[in-house]
Amino acid sequence: MGSTDFKTELTALLPRLRRFALAKVGDPAAADDLVQAACERAWRARDKWVPGTRMDSWMFTIMQNLHIDEIRAASARGINEGSEALELVEDHQWSRRVEAGVALDQVVRIMRQLPESMREVLALVPIEGLSYQEAAAVLGVPVGTVMSRLARARAELMRRLQPDAGAAGWATT
Repeated sequence: MGSTDFKTELTALLPRLRRFALAKVGDPAAADDLVQAACERAWRARDKWVPGTRMDSWMFTIMQNLHIDEIRAASARGINEGSEALELVEDHQWSRRVEAGVALDQVVRIMRQLPESMREVLALVPIEGLSYQEAAAVLGVPVGTVMSRLARARAELMRRLQPDAGAAGWATT
């Protein structure tokens, strides 16, 4: 694959990479920095990427590894890298799932309150469409861990949405 094809494919992934970065770090500026660092690393290693494989999984893995490296470096400097903010770029697939009466800003507000481990599985599986196996590879955890984190994240998201469910026309049981 030529560098032009690689660049085109990588450029097309930028909105998805930014959503995942926001789920990881919470801060828009830090997310942009993470995306830039991941793109730089991918460009330097473009000969290692296998054409015909999923570039999104490859890039998410690079971002995950960079984020872990940043946390380790900050920890070595004695800095606690807490990440509680999250901004989601509207994604039509996710929107259809919450359009049953709950506004997207309510979901974003609630997702900001979830732990990073829950936000990242929500970002990778239902939002970005990765399989459990692909998400597990990106996060460096077993598939069962992704499944349980996702189940807990979905349950917690729904639990926190439940007070608003009646007002949004959802049946509460």
